[in-house]
Amino acid sequence: MRSVVFLGVISLAAPLAAQPLRSLKNVPVPEPAGLSDYVRDRQALIVLGKALFWDMQAGSDGRTACATCHFHAGADHRSRNQLMDPVGEFTPNALLLDSMFPFRALADPSTRNSSILRDSAARAGSSGLFRRRFLDIVPGEAAERGEEILDAPAFTIGGMQVRRVTARNTPSSINAVFNVRNFWDGRASRVFNGFNPSGDGASAPGALVFKDGELVREPVRLDNASLASQAVGPVLDHLEMSYAGRTWPKLGKKMFSLPPLALQQVSADDSVLGPIARAGGRGLDERQSYLGMVRAAFLPKFWESGFLVNENGEILAGRTGEPHDTSEFTQAEFNFPVFWGLSLLAYQATLVSNDAPFDRFQEGDPGALTQEQQDGLRFYQTAGRCSTCHGGAEFTAASFSNNGRRAFQSTGVRPAGEDPGQGNASFKTSGLRNIELTGPYFHNGGQATLEQVVDFYARGGDFANGGLRAFNMTSTQKSALVAFLKSLTDDRVRFERAPFDHPELCVPAGHVESRPGVLVPAGSELFPRASAERWVALEAVGASGNQVPLRTFPELLAGAGGDGSRAHAMTAECTAPLP
Repeated sequence: MRSVVFLGVISLAAPLAAQPLRSLKNVPVPEPAGLSDYVRDRQALIVLGKALFWDMQAGSDGRTACATCHFHAGADHRSRNQLMDPVGEFTPNALLLDSMFPFRALADPSTRNSSILRDSAARAGSSGLFRRRFLDIVPGEAAERGEEILDAPAFTIGGMQVRRVTARNTPSSINAVFNVRNFWDGRASRVFNGFNPSGDGASAPGALVFKDGELVREPVRLDNASLASQAVGPVLDHLEMSYAGRTWPKLGKKMFSLPPLALQQVSADDSVLGPIARAGGRGLDERQSYLGMVRAAFLPKFWESGFLVNENGEILAGRTGEPHDTSEFTQAEFNFPVFWGLSLLAYQATLVSNDAPFDRFQEGDPGALTQEQQDGLRFYQTAGRCSTCHGGAEFTAASFSNNGRRAFQSTGVRPAGEDPGQGNASFKTSGLRNIELTGPYFHNGGQATLEQVVDFYARGGDFANGGLRAFNMTSTQKSALVAFLKSLTDDRVRFERAPFDHPELCVPAGHVESRPGVLVPAGSELFPRASAERWVALEAVGASGNQVPLRTFPELLAGAGGDGSRAHAMTAECTAPLP
């Protein structure tokens, strides 16, 4: 793999040649250097990663998985309690409406200096957790012990709490393996340190390794592993998946005490988990355990020691065998962040969408694109200058094969003072594959449709930026460009066919109100300020996928697809035994 040098924010008008557009089928999937020093079985690693990614038991509440925010073409598709505003007032538990978009509306969308009809610093993010402090785990139980923390007024109504919402829109996990760095601001380093997203720039405890009868500490450093760096961020984040103060050894101890995916149905023909799915029940075959799956995937030196350690990885003198309480940990429990990061990377590395109509067109099938889509492709590469930043097979300059040029750009979505991103309001150039299915768009989720996105670029952005130049286009050219962007959708993603199939998932879809603005209490003795929630179910999908396509964000806003003509209509009530 070529080394990648980041050049910082470059004027979009700078004369750098764009990477040629091409099929993704011949682009090798990046692999961490030195992975074989940790892993004994790659397929077992993928099995472990898929189970952990979709397991709702991983969240402190026992209900929140990585997939909770990445279930729809790798992104989020909820419309209730997805809004927040870090600098202004907003209504908690609001329903996203078509009339809210775009967040900055102009009388003439093609002209940046046109009269402003509305302007909002709001963000369409993702519902995370209630604000709570971690106390401890209860081995064998998915829900952890915690206590309520008085939340900011923004996430309370009448003294009742709602789930907090992230300040940025959720990017798709599909094709994310090609990104040199992940997260909108690139803070998920390409170097995985086995502990947190920050790579070489952070202090990390390393891994405990069993050598010659002794347990020793060794640093973890794997290059080309940004997805592992990304994976270890949300799971301990006190907004996204964790109560404040939870630690890796505690999470490892909890997950090793639980049957994998115990709350969820797994299809018998799941492309990865099907062979070990529990017949006629939830979760995996009773012979499966997370510790067993770790042992199958990782070299014994990372889990075979009988020594016990404390939370800091220090050996407890005279203590071996089974821990007496939740303050003693096995080697495997301490090394859980390494297992988590590398297995989630391995699973997500299989989520490559390289069979869109565009790919087939590039491979010599002239009928794969309609004439309108071909016209859009031509505009994309010429007058639109889209391939300047969204070039190459991945349709993003943030990928390895694009060598990191223009990986992060200031395009003037919002003023830098609201969110500096990587600096000066610069954010990762997102990939465009499957973009038809991943709205709303930009880091603030402020555009609902591809037409709105095209208008944004045509007028040269909304605020000061790194040199985005406006361009003129006719309505015919605009329709053609949007049609071309839709040719980047892989039907395997659209219908959730392998490798994009998944276990059952229940997601929180907003809080129950007795009347507008009045929350219904959840009735929890442990968390008396928690409001009641509505949980919707996404059925388990096997390798053959759904019979109907995923619903797009504009269809969600319009209420279309609730008649069964679209998947993820968000209408089926959850029946999983939630803790």
